[in-house]
Amino acid sequence: MQTELSPSQLSILNYYVVMNPWHPDRYFAYGPYLQRLFGARVYKVSIDAGFTCPNRDGKVAYGGCTYCNNDSFRPDGVKPTLAVYQQITNGIEFLRRRFGATQFIAYFQSYTNTYDSVDRLERLYREALEHPDVIGLSIGTRPDCVEEEKLALIEKLARDRYVTLELGLESVHDKTLQSINRGHDYAAWMKAVRRAAGRGFHLATHVILGLPGETREEMLQSADAVSSLPVDFIKIHHLHVVKGTRMAADYGRKPFATLSFSEYAELLCDYLERLSPRVCVQRTFGLAPEEMIVAPRWNLSKDEVLRGLKLHMERRDTWQGKKTIQN
Repeated sequence: MQTELSPSQLSILNYYVVMNPWHPDRYFAYGPYLQRLFGARVYKVSIDAGFTCPNRDGKVAYGGCTYCNNDSFRPDGVKPTLAVYQQITNGIEFLRRRFGATQFIAYFQSYTNTYDSVDRLERLYREALEHPDVIGLSIGTRPDCVEEEKLALIEKLARDRYVTLELGLESVHDKTLQSINRGHDYAAWMKAVRRAAGRGFHLATHVILGLPGETREEMLQSADAVSSLPVDFIKIHHLHVVKGTRMAADYGRKPFATLSFSEYAELLCDYLERLSPRVCVQRTFGLAPEEMIVAPRWNLSKDEVLRGLKLHMERRDTWQGKKTIQN
């Protein structure tokens, strides 16, 4: 058992926990990063621009990802029947009332937000940027929907605005991607990351821990993959089975193991230890309305989960990148 830290480990721990205000929770947290960058707390405003996905409309598959129900994360005021500008206005009004927020990122969140013509994409993105309280964009999409002309458009927008492109990965294992009906493989994600890097916008990715059929080690391998490529941000979700999905139907017929909170807390610590400390963590667990969750049912509030994860890291005396340190 390790009883003392090497000088390099002490340096990293001091950077995360003591000296650097970007790392108050033993990992490189997104909220403090944005606050330092913009001088105030920044909130994302979700947008549903009416897109679909190539694994829904038949281009590569039908039915969408087996775990996906956009209603499980779409705020009440987000409706594709409303103009982008109006959705932003509605979201900002709510965030101002609740949090006193003053700066906002327009988040094209629902479905695949580069899956259309470049002309329509530019019109929608610019409509969002025209809002006086919007400081930038975050565009959620898939690695098989970022053709060169779309990357060039995002690069152009990023010349004078803050822009992040979010590429869903979920797993680095093709067997898993096939089983959840992603419609692309791991190689497509790696290719998209390399093509998008160095263009002046930020690059984020999403992973899901706890997907059926994956071992613990297989889940952790995505930390190594993300660390090895020029990815700026990561969203780490635990798998939650939600109503209205093919996965929920499968679970109803034959329940499979999902992660308890204590199991996830331990797994997340292992994951963060293997994740490069340069990768900013936007999220450490998944969110869905309690009434939509089939499994696992933690019966904890968001704040309770955050406190529990932080306490678990403190008890383990661990931090992001701990296992990437070279003694």
